[in-house]
Amino acid sequence: MDSKIALYIEKQQSPQKEIILKVRAIFNENLQNFEEEKKWGAIIFASGKFYLGVVKDRVHVGFAVSGLTKEEIKLLEGTGKTMRHIKIHSLDSIDEEKLVKLIQLVDRSAICEQC
Repeated sequence: MDSKIALYIEKQQSPQKEIILKVRAIFNENLQNFEEEKKWGAIIFASGKFYLGVVKDRVHVGFAVSGLTKEEIKLLEGTGKTMRHIKIHSLDSIDEEKLVKLIQLVDRSAICEQC
């Protein structure tokens, strides 16, 4: 793990720190290209197709949406033109099955212009 990423995670409060560690492990298990970096104030995976970021009392898991269908984009929250997200408020609220499906969908179908 990059020292910038380790420091970002270490600075987080509970439960955000534990959420990030759990979601990061899910990415590690399910993403072919698990390269990560600290960028845009968050942890970025696959050169920008995904991100993990702490927002107030939750963690946002972001997904590139360019290349997805309108129906696929509706699985995510937010109104961004290139990225959307899901919100995770606690360890218990992590829907691992849904998260894995979203990771696989975006990894397979999304086009990330900054990637």
